[in-house]
Amino acid sequence: MSIERPWYLYLLECTGGSIYTGITTDVARRFAQHLVGKGAKYTRSRKPLRVLGQISFSSKSEALKAELATKRMSSAQKIAFCATLDQPES
Repeated sequence: MSIERPWYLYLLECTGGSIYTGITTDVARRFAQHLVGKGAKYTRSRKPLRVLGQISFSSKSEALKAELATKRMSSAQKIAFCATLDQPES
């Protein structure tokens, strides 16, 4: 029986003040991919500056539902939401 890795919802601050939302099993690895242009198409044209926050989920399904709900938020709502999330280690 294998132990499932947690899934994370993460938010990135990008150039131009935009916020990118995604899910992954490893936030640090995924952020590094975004930095070198191997992430989402969105972050290739709007370079990521930093991880604003992250939250863990026990399944991919839960993380996907949270991602969809977060993507429906306005930028101001996302910034307020980030204040409640785990902050990445610097």
